Amino acid sequence: MRSKKLVHEGCTIYKEKPFVYVLSSKLRTEYCDFCLKKGQFMKCSGCHYVYYCGKVCQKDGWSVHKSECRGLKRVAPRILPDAARFIARLIHILRKGGDLVKSYYLENCFRMYKDLMSHYPNIKGDQQRMEHFTSLCAVLFEFLGDDSLPNSAELMGMYGRMCINSFNIIDQELQCIGTGMYLGASVIDHSCSPNAVAIFDGPILSIRALQTFQYLDWSQIKISYIDILNTTKDRQSELEAAYYFLCKCPKCLEPEPPEINAAACPNEKCDNHIDTEIITPGDKCAKCDTVVSETFLKRFKEVIEFTDLHLQNMKQLAYFDVCEICLKKQEGVLHKFNIKHVKTLDLAFQSSIDFQKWDFARKFALELVDAFYKYYGHVHPITGLLHLKLGKILLFEENDQLALEHLTKAYQILKIIHGVGSHLFKDELVPLLQQARAAIAN
Repeated sequence: MRSKKLVHEGCTIYKEKPFVYVLSSKLRTEYCDFCLKKGQFMKCSGCHYVYYCGKVCQKDGWSVHKSECRGLKRVAPRILPDAARFIARLIHILRKGGDLVKSYYLENCFRMYKDLMSHYPNIKGDQQRMEHFTSLCAVLFEFLGDDSLPNSAELMGMYGRMCINSFNIIDQELQCIGTGMYLGASVIDHSCSPNAVAIFDGPILSIRALQTFQYLDWSQIKISYIDILNTTKDRQSELEAAYYFLCKCPKCLEPEPPEINAAACPNEKCDNHIDTEIITPGDKCAKCDTVVSETFLKRFKEVIEFTDLHLQNMKQLAYFDVCEICLKKQEGVLHKFNIKHVKTLDLAFQSSIDFQKWDFARKFALELVDAFYKYYGHVHPITGLLHLKLGKILLFEENDQLALEHLTKAYQILKIIHGVGSHLFKDELVPLLQQARAAIAN
């Protein structure tokens, strides 16, 4: 599990091709099914379902696609669920000797398919996942036919390994574009305070160091399995539901920032937080002595419930007008670092970009910077991308000096996260930096 070599911050610790992967079906007309890159596409002439960026990718993808092409045509025009396509590909790969494949993460250390945990008892006791598994079996029966299906126990083992060991494949804009299983990388444990990050170039996974290590010890390398922008209780609940373990990482064991669930001080000129868990009507702000009324505490509770409802409804798609209403209700009630306020701001920022409302996007991004540093830390993909997007907006608005400041911060973060050779860094960030410097010089 160890290597003696020094590992520098920002270096690639490990790189791996997927054992099996699928492109998200909702993006199949936008991304190549093989290399997962955007571009001009040609449709498979057999199934008319998958798209490729060219003949080379179509040829390279055929070894796996030939096992599914006829089935995809048979179930058309219905869309095959991503999980069903993933398991169908996994069945094909295992029958072609995939169970013998070794993925080396050190010279003498490797992982095989059989080393992946299926969490069979946990899956059996999980009603929601059992319902999903049952529906997938029906889809697979129609897609592959009874003769091609493994028995129920084998299928559940595959399903469990997919649920527990697969990675969301994300593009450099942090959009999830597919799902992949990586045998070697499955050795890496979770922490809500990660010291490494998984990034992707198409389906190729790289693990990059977020700090310097005196030597490489895989038991000490930690990535985050989930978005860490949450309370300890909610992070632990999410991890337990998805991966069947109770997280006891340093971040989960240490006290939370007091602002995470806090109200704002009723005095708008005071930036102090009000801990609504312990404060009672008539108590005073510890900083400015403003009295916290029963009416204010009742309003705080109502705003929290209102925000919770809409955050839940916007898990898949953010609505700009809904975000605006939430933010208006939160103003003067939720502290600026209240996690629900930060999440609302983040959704408002993303939706304002989608609708090209640049004034709003700039405003929301500027408010997000300090909150992201507080909850994600100074070196995180999301923080780096926020600076990049904000710098781009400011450059568009000809606020060149401030644009340069944020693009420089993006440079410092993204060279560690993605590296100077990545498309995001050299083809997007560097030209924007050059543009900002040239604008200031003129």
